[in-house]
Amino acid sequence: MIETIVFDVGETITRDDRYWGSWADWLGIPRHTLSALVGAVVAQGRDNADAVRLARPGIDITAEYAAREAAGHGEALDETDLYDDVRPALSGLRKLGVRVIIAGNQTGRAGELLRGLDLPADVIVTSGDWGVAKPDPEFFARVLEISQAAPHETVYVGDHPANDVFPAKAAGLRAAHLRRGPWGHLWADDADVVAAADWRIDSLTELTTLIAD
Repeated sequence: MIETIVFDVGETITRDDRYWGSWADWLGIPRHTLSALVGAVVAQGRDNADAVRLARPGIDITAEYAAREAAGHGEALDETDLYDDVRPALSGLRKLGVRVIIAGNQTGRAGELLRGLDLPADVIVTSGDWGVAKPDPEFFARVLEISQAAPHETVYVGDHPANDVFPAKAAGLRAAHLRRGPWGHLWADDADVVAAADWRIDSLTELTTLIAD
């Protein structure tokens, strides 16, 4: 019995196009160049922020983030940043009586923006709100605190094996790996991911069928 489903944010709920495009514009480099660097660090299993560090060696990302905000080029999210299946999937799950939570590695500002979209979710929280980020076990301990369900009754859904699937399973949760975005596509058929994930899905709307069955 699944009582609660928890969703990652980037490349699960939201597209990362705007995020990386805005960084490329701020750094004054072609968007394709930064996208290619993101792909390169993803393939190497590195932190995606390393793409920015490769584009601008020695950059202080925290300071640069603050400078972007001060210049009026900070984070932004609106309806166009959501994947098309988000609202139907979340609404469908709530109709089935499932508790829906969104919790990912984003800033506190991103959390504010997400909450402003009036998504059909019971709780929306970010690593910036909590002060702890995936894959730290403490993040998933916090997830279980707000899930209001036992670990085996809670599913974490995400695209990133190292940040989503593996640490969720280590915390005792069930996990759904989403084939979406660079991480999701690159590792969709990885043997370790196949072995660890309880479900492998191509769309969030598949979850309503899985839960109903």
